Amino acid sequence: MRIASIVLAVLATTLAGRAPLAQAQESSAPQVQAQDSSAPQVQAQGSRVPQAQAKKGPTVGGHIGFVLPLVTHSGGQTTSLGDQFAVGFPVGITVKGSGRTAFDLEFVPQYNATGQRLTTLTVHPGLIYSLGHGWAAGGRVAFVVDNATWGFTPLVNKSWPIKHNNGLFKAYFVEADLPVRFSRPVGAPASNAVTFAMHAGVSF
Repeated sequence: MRIASIVLAVLATTLAGRAPLAQAQESSAPQVQAQDSSAPQVQAQGSRVPQAQAKKGPTVGGHIGFVLPLVTHSGGQTTSLGDQFAVGFPVGITVKGSGRTAFDLEFVPQYNATGQRLTTLTVHPGLIYSLGHGWAAGGRVAFVVDNATWGFTPLVNKSWPIKHNNGLFKAYFVEADLPVRFSRPVGAPASNAVTFAMHAGVSF
């Protein structure tokens, strides 16, 4: 009888120990499922990476064309293009972000057919603000490389997209410019000039 009691006690102890173990194993199962349920969250986070990469950064474009100074007032005298013919050939590099404002760096070689028939180069950086519907307005500062002349240029332009064209050029435009120039040569009288000019070209 004593042996039987000992055997029954051992069996009872063993069964009692297995019950908490089974309960512990069952209680750990939802934790594994909870870990598995986090997998879609990881995928969701991973799916955001292409969206972040899809965001556009600054884009680079440019334009080329020609500009004609139609009327110039300087030193109390007004002259037209017929009196002093000149033509410039602006070449610009445009950097645009996601907003409406773009930075535009323009180089303008200009040939003057009257007088000494000089060729000048103007460095013409500025900011252009899109007004919508193809309209834009802005301003540039101007530095003439080969003489003591500087100034600024307010402008307004209108562009039209080139449709059904997969080539280099994306739009053409016309622009009204109002160059204001201050000439301060050494040993010579200073002069100020205001010009109304028309600029036309294509952008890419």
